[in-house]
This record gives sequence, structure tokens and C-alpha cells, in this order.
Amino acid sequence: MAGSLQATPGVAITPSSVKATLPTNYITNFDFLTQYLPDTYEAEFERYGNRSISSFLRMVGAELPTNSDLIKWAEQGRLHTKYQAMVASAYAAGAETFTMAGAPATGMVFRVNQTVFLSSDQAAAESAKGVITAVTANSFTVAYYVDTAASPFTGATTTVTAFVYGSEFKKGSAGMDGSLEAEDSIFSCKPIIIKDNYEVSGSDMAQVGWVEVTTENGATGYLWYLKSEHETRLRFDDYLEMAMVEGVPAEGTSAAEAFLSTNVGAAGVDAGNAGTEGMFDTIENRGNVWSGGNPAALADFDTIVQRLDKQGAIAENVLFLNRQFSFDIDDMLAAQNSYGAGGTSYGLFDNSEEMALNLGFSGFKRGYEFYKTDWKYLNDATLRGGLTGGAINGVLVPAGTTSVYDQVLGKNAKRPFLHVRYRASEAEDRRYKTWMTGSAGGAMSSDIDKMQVNFLSERALCVMGANNFVLFKG
Repeated sequence: MAGSLQATPGVAITPSSVKATLPTNYITNFDFLTQYLPDTYEAEFERYGNRSISSFLRMVGAELPTNSDLIKWAEQGRLHTKYQAMVASAYAAGAETFTMAGAPATGMVFRVNQTVFLSSDQAAAESAKGVITAVTANSFTVAYYVDTAASPFTGATTTVTAFVYGSEFKKGSAGMDGSLEAEDSIFSCKPIIIKDNYEVSGSDMAQVGWVEVTTENGATGYLWYLKSEHETRLRFDDYLEMAMVEGVPAEGTSAAEAFLSTNVGAAGVDAGNAGTEGMFDTIENRGNVWSGGNPAALADFDTIVQRLDKQGAIAENVLFLNRQFSFDIDDMLAAQNSYGAGGTSYGLFDNSEEMALNLGFSGFKRGYEFYKTDWKYLNDATLRGGLTGGAINGVLVPAGTTSVYDQVLGKNAKRPFLHVRYRASEAEDRRYKTWMTGSAGGAMSSDIDKMQVNFLSERALCVMGANNFVLFKG
């Protein structure tokens, strides 16, 4: 049987003697991308700049190992005791008794023969001095040094603040009755386990793309999985810092506590071990909180300075701020210039066209020295930047180190106010673990045709002397 040749639709079978676009050879379903190679930019454009935010703890903290599920440390208590809201009563023959609403947890620390200064909080602002003649669990009696027929405190609802300034004894009398123990505050925190991973199939590892990828840590290449793996690593680095800043302990009856305590095996195996105290949570519980807008006037910072006077009185402090708070401080400092609007006449310059006018300030001194810097975490639009509910505008961190008693070392140690404790021993270091599993990319641990990169860290943040920190809430 004779065969026949069929014409392919749209394809010319009649040859042409010249190169020409004829109805018989013109391609009517022309697709640009199938005909010509695009003129491409090989390298990615970094339109968001450096996207990582993990730098805060590296600047102000330190890292130390720990080999326990619980970290404890002692912080010094106050050297002196002041009792407030004492109610004056039972005045008789130049003596008066002062009683507080409830007995202190450790009992009244004032003792007989100590001399006290008494001050009222009423409009009359009365004060007096005397020697203590008797002490009970929640009261003490004072014999005044002044000869008066009535109580020095005249208000009907007068409450009094008292503190000891010394003592006085008769000749030949016995010594002081009782003694006082040093007051320490014991704090603790626990590490949490943080994990992440990235996986890619063996086939995709062999896929070469036309885009040259690059990351913040300098990794480059035409293999796209390199980009994703390095971004996972950078994201994990950020998580390590954010978990220490944002962490909160789980309440015993919370759903998070129930989930995390039963997720490690039998119910209750890890009970009471969910969450950790992050920096923000610690400052809110044991530090100082400024709320209701940014302190944008010297009077506001005077209030902060007065609070710091009552705490550790650290000479140098660093303000880590979001952009608006930084601008508010610049405007506040510029307003102190009486020679030109906006502070533009600070310093000496010749007004030449090459001059760059600096309208910002790096710090100021008002009782203490304050240095300010922008905190990228508070400005990042995908993180804390632009939040309304629960907004944090900045944090004041004391500079330098403090002396604390380390329960593990068994001695006093100089430590920064912030430091990260990571789990480690001779057999296992969990500061920053990374390992590969699978059967691709050099991993030979399973028959699964992929490479999985695993990340793990176990750590906690210890905030020493949280009473010296200030959290600025929106």
C-alpha cells in the first residue's frame, strides 16, 4: 500500500529561495520568551538592606555556659529599711506609737534604742525625731526629743514614713537587743529549647538557576537552596535573640504549659518548665516602666533620673530606641538652644556649601550620662515596628558590670547586667548546634533523597539588677 506525507499545520513545506517572512513560513503563535534570551541581572537586588536584627545582646551582654535546668543567683537587698504608711496613735507623755496595717514578712526590723526620723505625707509636712522605746511585730513606740504636750503630727488621718538614722544608749546600759541578717533577693530563670530546620531534595540541589543569590553573611552562588538555607540560619539567629527579649514564663494552668509539659512524653513529665523570663517581662515585673507616651521633655527625664537615684545610681546608661523616640529626644535637646530655632546654631561653622548639618544627638548628660542608639528590632516593619497594642518604644540599659553571687561558682563574680546562659557540659554543647541528616549534600544518615539542616539551641537570659532598667511603653 502506497504511503502519503501529511502537511503539519502552520509549517511551510514549500521552500523559498530568499530569506523572507512569507505567509507560508511566518510563525503565527509567536511567544517572545521562547524566541530570545532575556537580558537578565544575575545578582539579586538587596532592596531591604541587612534584614537581620540580632545585634542587641551581642553589644550589651555576654554568654556563659550552664549545666542545669534552673539558674539561680542572689542580688543584694537594701542596706537600710524605710517603713511607710505608719499610722500614729496612743500619744502619751511625749511618746507615741506607730502601727502599720500588717506585720512585715520578716517582722519589724527597728529595734529599741535606735533613733528614727519621722515624716508625715500630709499637706502640713510635719516631721519629728525620737528614740525607739518598744517594738512589736507591726509597731514601734517613739519617745520624742522635743518636749511637747501633743503629738507633732496633727492630722486626723496622718500617715508617717520612718527610717533609722542611728542609736543612743544610757551610760552603763546593755548593748543592742537583737541583730539583723543581710537581706538578699534570690532570682531564677530556666533555659528553653529553640529549634528550626531547612530541607531540600537531592534533585533541587542539582538545579542551577540563573539568579546569583547572596545573603547577609556573604554566601553567594547560583544554587537557590543555598539562599534558602542561609536565610533559615539568619532567621534562626534572630529567633535566638528575640526569644531572650520577648520570652514569658507559662502560668501553671495555661494551655501552653499543658502542651509543652505533655509534648515530651507522658503527661506532666516536664510540668512547670514552659516558657522563660525574657528581658521585657523581667523589666515589667522587677524594673521600671514608663508608659503613656515618650518622655520628650527635660522634666520627664528628671523624673526618670530621680527614679534611678532610688535604684543603683548607675552613672552611664544606654537608650535603645525606635525611630520616633530617637527623634523626640533630638527635638528635646535641640529645644534647649536659645540661639537658634531647632538647635541649628550649635557649634561653630562657616556656613559653607560643603557643610553637613547634624540635627541629631548621640547622647546627653542630665544627672547621669545617657547614650542613645536606634534599635533595629523596634523599627523593623515585620517585627515590633509600627505596633499599636503592646508597643515598646525603647529600653534603658545600664552600662558596665555588677557584682553578683553565683550559686554554681560559689563566689561573687563580675557580670554584665545582661547575659545569656546556654546549656553545655564536657559531653554536649547546646549553645548553637547544627547538623545535617538525609542522603544528599554530604549527609549519609538515611535513605531519604534529601538534605535536612537542623538548628538547635538551649538558652536563657539572666537580667541582673532589673531595678536599674527602664522600659518605655507606647
